[in-house]
Amino acid sequence: MRAQEKRAVEAVTDHIARLDLAPDALSLAQVIGTALGATGCALTIAGERHQWGHGAERWLSRPVEHDGEVQAVLAVAPESAGPVDSLATVLGPPLTALRLAAETDRLRRDGDAAARELVDDRWRTTVEMEQERRGLERDLHDGAQHHLVALKMSMALVEHTGATPERLAELESKLDAAEKALTDTAAGILPIPLSTQGLAGALVAELDAHDDVSLDTAGFHRRYPPLVESTVYFACLEAVNNGHKHAPGATITVVVRDTARGLEFVVSDDGPGFAITDRNPGLPNLSARMATVGGTIDVRSAPGQGTTITGVVPR
Repeated sequence: MRAQEKRAVEAVTDHIARLDLAPDALSLAQVIGTALGATGCALTIAGERHQWGHGAERWLSRPVEHDGEVQAVLAVAPESAGPVDSLATVLGPPLTALRLAAETDRLRRDGDAAARELVDDRWRTTVEMEQERRGLERDLHDGAQHHLVALKMSMALVEHTGATPERLAELESKLDAAEKALTDTAAGILPIPLSTQGLAGALVAELDAHDDVSLDTAGFHRRYPPLVESTVYFACLEAVNNGHKHAPGATITVVVRDTARGLEFVVSDDGPGFAITDRNPGLPNLSARMATVGGTIDVRSAPGQGTTITGVVPR
């Protein structure tokens, strides 16, 4: 063993003996490099290189083995600072400990990351389930409720005018429509006219049976993404439902059109209207639905002046 390699072995032994904990790889590289009179020394442990100094010339590298396995790689610069075979043998046990500690720490970090990812996945799943629940709730409110309101109105009419065969047949038809709307909504199925004919066709099919509702789609000429069309469809139905509930007997007008701002709909009635206050700024359910496609809702009303609901989905 050369004298400088012997000094390096003694320096490593003394350095480790003075420590209460496992040696630090970088400080150990400094001790080795200084004792060898090297310009640079590096220890590569568990794939991570810990380098002291620099190597302007070629490096001399030797594997550090222990129990028949390579635990690390020792490199010194310049090559003339070697050989380091005996030093590599002495470094076997301490570098094994450092390798095990590094791999244990990496496994711990990987485990922590996996646990965080699992928590994130569970959180995302919870949020998605809540969004689906709210979406189903809105669809039931805006779609199926439209049929139930119409059914209730027909039942009230029968109560006052008598149960004629025509009225009973009308009730049965409305009941079937309400049942289908509930079934389709629960299954996540959009109304067939909405899928096949688009927004305008679906609104015609849905609102044509209401004598108190007029629909104007003359300014509507293009198709929009399915999510946008379904959102506006259900929003229009909810606005009409609100007119039926809060302005019975009023005339309701629905206008759907393309504008410079985007897809716009206006639902207005000539009913009694109401005072909009800070506690009652508009229709939160309708606003939440429109927000899912980046849309907005504006509600204008005053006592004796009817109500106008305007929704816009930007281009």
